[in-house]
Parts: sequence; structure tokens; C-alpha cells
Amino acid sequence: MDFPIGFICSGFEYNTLEKHAPAPYFRRTFYADIKTKAHVLISACGFYQLYINGVNVSKGPLAPYISNPDDIVYYDSYDVELVCGQNTIGVWLGNGFQNNPGGYIWDFDKAPFRSTPKFAMSVTWHSAEGRTESIESDSMFLTAPSPITFDDYRFGEHYDARLEQDGWTQASFDDSSWAHAVAAAVPRGRRRLCGAEPIAVTRQLRAVSVTAVNDGYIYDFKENCAGVCRLNIDGTSGQRICMQYGEWIRDDGTLDIEHIWFHRDEKLWNRDKELVHCDVYTCRDGVQSYTPRFTYHGFRYVYITGITAQQAKPELLTYLVMNSDLERRGGFVCSNETVNRLYECTIRSDLANFYYFPTDCPHREKNGWTADAALSAEQMIMNLGVENSYREWLRNICCAQAENGSLPGIIPTGGWGFSWGNGPAWDCVLAYLPYYVYIYRGKTEMIEESADALTKYLRYLLTRTDSYGLLKIGLGDWCPVDRKSSAYVAPLEFTDTVTAYDIAKKAEFMFDAVGLTKQRDFAGSTAAKFKAAVRARLVDTVTFTAAGNCQTSQAMAIFYDIFEPDEKKAAFNKLIELIRRNNYHFDVGVLGARVLFHVLAEFSCTELALKMIVGPEFPSYGYWIKNGATSLWENFSSSGDVQSRNHHFWGDIAGWFIRYLAGIYVNPSRSDANSADISPYFAKSLDFAGGFHILPAGKVSSEWKRCEQGIRLTVQAPDGVRGNIRLQDGYTFSDGSKTKPLHSAVYDVIKSE
Repeated sequence: MDFPIGFICSGFEYNTLEKHAPAPYFRRTFYADIKTKAHVLISACGFYQLYINGVNVSKGPLAPYISNPDDIVYYDSYDVELVCGQNTIGVWLGNGFQNNPGGYIWDFDKAPFRSTPKFAMSVTWHSAEGRTESIESDSMFLTAPSPITFDDYRFGEHYDARLEQDGWTQASFDDSSWAHAVAAAVPRGRRRLCGAEPIAVTRQLRAVSVTAVNDGYIYDFKENCAGVCRLNIDGTSGQRICMQYGEWIRDDGTLDIEHIWFHRDEKLWNRDKELVHCDVYTCRDGVQSYTPRFTYHGFRYVYITGITAQQAKPELLTYLVMNSDLERRGGFVCSNETVNRLYECTIRSDLANFYYFPTDCPHREKNGWTADAALSAEQMIMNLGVENSYREWLRNICCAQAENGSLPGIIPTGGWGFSWGNGPAWDCVLAYLPYYVYIYRGKTEMIEESADALTKYLRYLLTRTDSYGLLKIGLGDWCPVDRKSSAYVAPLEFTDTVTAYDIAKKAEFMFDAVGLTKQRDFAGSTAAKFKAAVRARLVDTVTFTAAGNCQTSQAMAIFYDIFEPDEKKAAFNKLIELIRRNNYHFDVGVLGARVLFHVLAEFSCTELALKMIVGPEFPSYGYWIKNGATSLWENFSSSGDVQSRNHHFWGDIAGWFIRYLAGIYVNPSRSDANSADISPYFAKSLDFAGGFHILPAGKVSSEWKRCEQGIRLTVQAPDGVRGNIRLQDGYTFSDGSKTKPLHSAVYDVIKSE
């Protein structure tokens, strides 16, 4: 059966912060004359849970996807068992992205697609005589309010167990008091079967401590992740329990939520703080369990009120860690515990911010900020199986593109983000996602699917240049150390135009890979224009200094080949001078951090880069660990004013550790995703280091450790993986050679004279 057309809902009253609307139940009973399999297609604008004869068969939490339904309407497919006789379908709807209340700066409450949650479905099976039988979503479905009296993607969920209707998904349930569902407007977007990995509960954490604070208790789960808490309690009817989520504890021992809700509605804040990152549960009598269904939170701590001292046991709450169900593709470990914890922090932030697509943070915003995803695109694909989810989100990115070629800074959007929050350093996600999927997985589908959008975007950029051919239209080196003013960071026209050059160069490369010669030539000529403009106006070719005279500009100019090969050594010496001037600490924002450590390593200053990353003094990643980080923070602040403690856009270090310390360099020629060179850096400060990456052909690993004879290097590579093992200067294999073909073996490495 084709995708079901008819959408239905329970009514048309919006859910707002001032007037809550309950999440609706839907049910329908139908007859099958034999026990048989049925095929179910279901789409929802909002989130759904699907029940067949009392069993929740949903693919996972927050199904089917998070999208703008004016662009794409997602559906899921299920094969289910029907019984002979009466069968019952149950559908429970949440607001999701469809019905956002006010109080944001992102205008989702004003989105053209906003409506109450709605769904469409079909069920198809064969009768005993072989006839095709089916039902679809229509007014034969009955609906009623559920115990979820309020739900919001960001604010949380309220549940009143006294309103439960036991057995509502069973055929024997009495639904005589329920109302008929009503027809809803059909969303405008095209229909797609969701190809992204579902969201899943991937781990469960127990509290490591429970501390009485004021009128409640703070549960500490030790790790800053994302998900929900399952509440297990022996409660009394009417007992109202509030679970408020946060990342950090103030000096006075109370939960800090101000930093994770800075876009707050002041009236709401003053009136009812229980709507800020809270789940509220009202008990019935007896032993009961509650797990929020249509929201999630980013948190380490839960401040719970409304319970007694006897109920405040560690087992009261269980942290259900959730994220897209992504395969683990990379790993790293070494003898430096700070490095290990930074790697773990990065993966934790990657996963906490992957709910179908990369988000900026799992608490305050949960938005698909494009720059965040672009900055992490490579390290994520080195560590996680993200290509299916990247491909699905890229379709949404292309759909979000305006007629003039511009892109919004967040995707999905209800219309916000075209006039602020975007620009080349954000929009580059359009090129970076297909580029890194091609490099690491060898897949060209994303290139082909986004080719028109990428060409359109390059044309748009050419309409935005000034009389010198430079761009100055978006955000620049975001979150510089201590959030310095723009006078002390890389000039916007430099970061914009250099990034535009890189977008065009990657486009030229990708178009060539799929045989789009006209687009390739256009992208190449566009790249040449941007490079020429930067070199003419923003690079001093006498002193080899990039505009801004700062670490970000200098490192970007080297990394993105604004400097010519014979100029790079002098430009690198200038970069070292800038680092020395800052007492050998980095002084960059996220754009600079993405390239700085790579440039240092490529110019044989890996030891310096490692020290800048792990050193305990401010600013450094090690400073975060020293101050209690269990995930990556949003900014480096000497005053402790950290806006968020779970952002992934500083996380390229996880890929850097694998690339340079373990020495795994995937597809060095950019022509074969099943090739890798192994070239580890034997850092003086480390006793051992090792990592792995799973290529399409299998797992490649590299591990080295110091021993009496020198260094023992263990390499594993499956058949079908091509490459070489190349030792850094100053080292040879025991037979005196410096290079060997890549295959599984154990090698003795000695320091050469």
C-alpha cells in the first residue's frame, strides 16, 4: 500500500506555556479472520508511540524524526502480528517539533507548519481467502486525553498517573466515552521513509550520590549525558514530584539552570520555574514507574522535590542515556589519563548531541546548528557510524535552502536563521557532510543528491561579495577564548572568504569524483576567485602574515592552502611566534581550533600541540578536566562563566588523537576509502598510545608502547585494506627501513642516530 494520505488529530488547541494541552491517545479495533502478519505505515507530525494489541512496537523514542514537515514528512514501516479476531491499534502522540510554545528566540511558535500533533497510518494484511484487507487513519479512530498533561521537546513533560486508562491499547477496553478523531490538514512536504538510525536507550546509569538540598535532593549521575530518568516509587495519590535537570552545581550546593536556559521568558521564569528543564509526575497510590515519552534532557544532576526522606534512595531514579543508535567506528587510549578523559568527553558530547542529527547542546537549544555539525563532521565519522543519519539530514539541509541559495543557521527551522546565525563557516555543512562521507566511506550518493544545492550556494556566494571579491555575511570565529571582542579575533571577511574558498575546493573535488564536469569547472573557478581575493587583500606576502595577526587567521591560511607551498614554512614560523607571544597557549575560537593542532602536527610540532591541548593551565582542554568536565564545554572562560557544558564543536581533538598519536590516516590520497597509512607520533610524554578505525573493508588498529629495546608497534589491518606504515623522522624499524607495506604484524622500532 502507498503512503497513507489522511492525517487525523484530536483537536486544534495549541499547547502553550500558559495553557497546557494533553498528549492525545488514539485507538481503533478491527477484525482479522486469521492469525497473520500485517504491514503498518505510520507518519506523525510530532512524536508517536505505536501499540499493536497492547505491545509497544515503536522503533524507539521520539519517532519518526525531527523535521520541518513543509519540507519532508517522515514515516516508518513495521511488520506486525495480528491475532485471529479483534485487534487493536493504539497511537500516542506528543508535540515534538510540531507544536512548540512561545518563549524562544527561534520562532518555532510562529512556524508556518505549526499545528497540534497529527498522524497518518495504514494497516494492510491478507484474509483467509487471500484478499487484501486494510484500514487507514480516519474518523473511525477514537481519541481521548492521556495522562501526559503537558509535553514539550525542550521544557519537559508533565504526567498525572491518576488519569491513566488501563488497557487502552487492548481490544477489551471500553472506549464508549471517547470522541472520534477529526481530519487534519495534510502537511506539504514530500513523503520519505526515515533512513536515519532510530534513537535508543544505550546505557543506564545509577546515581553515585544523593544529597539533601533545601526542600529536595540532588542526584549525581557522574556523567553529563542526555536522556531521561526513570522514576520507580511507592507513592500516594496526588503526590507531586518534580525532577529538574541540570549540568552543574553552584558553590552553594544548588542546581544551576540559568546557564542552560538563557533564552527564557522572564514572566514564565518568575512565575513557574517548574517549566524549565523539568518533568513533573503526579502519583496514584502504590508502586509505580514513570519514564518520560516525548522529551529528553541534557544533564548530570537531577534536583527532585516532592519526595520523602524514606523515598530518597539511590534506586529511585535511573538515568536512561539516549542517542541515535550509532555503530562505534573508532577508539583511542593512551598512558595520559587527561587525554583519555578528553577523548571520552568528546564521544560523550557527540552522542548526547546526536538525536537523528547533530545538535548544538542537549538541554538549552537542541537545534541543528550547521557550524557545530560541520566542525565535528570528520571526527564524528572517524568515531561513529553517522553516514546514514548525515544523508537523511543533508536532504533536510537542501530543502531548507532559500530560492536565492542562502541557508539558515539551524535546520530544521521554522523560518529563523537566514538573517543571523549563518554564513560560510556555518553553511559549509552543505559541502562537509558529503565530502567526509566520501573520504571515509567511499559513498557518492550524498554528493549527487546535494550537487544542485551546492552549485546554487556557490552562485549565491558570488552575489554577496564586495568590490574586492571578499565576503562578510555571517558569523566568524565563534566562542574565542574568554569571548574576546571582534577587535581581537580573526576578521570576519577573512574567515568567511577562506571558508568559502574551502567550500568551493571541496565542491570541485566532489563534482570531479562523480563526473559533473561543468559543475566542477564552475566550482574551481569560484575557488580561484576567492583565493585571489584573500591573497590580494588579506595576506601580507612579505611578512607571510594573515589578516588579524592572530592564531586563527594564520592557522587557517596555512591549513586551507591560502599560502603557497613555498610560503608555508615562513607562515608557520609566524604562527609559532603568535603562540609564543601567548605563552604557548592557544588563543582561538572554534574555527581556529579546528585547524590549529593539525597545522602544528604537520609541521612536526605535535608535542607542542599535545601540550596545548592537555596542559592544566587556562586556556586548555586539560583545564576543563581539572575543573570537573565530563563532556566538552561551550567556551573557555577564565571567570568560570561557562554557557553550556555539553557542546561537541570543540571535539576535533578526538580525531586528532587517532590521526597523530595512534597514527591512523584514512584515505591519504582521497581516492580509496579502504586505504590507510599508519604513522604514529611517539610522544615523549606518553608510554603508549593506540587507536582503531573501522573502514568499509574492516578494522584497522595501531598501538605502540615503549619497551627496553625501544618501541613495540602492533598494527592490524584486514585483507582489502591498502596502505603503508611510515615512521616519523628519527625512527627506523629494526631492519633499518622507515616504510613498510600495511599488514598485520608486530614491529620493533628503534631511535635512529
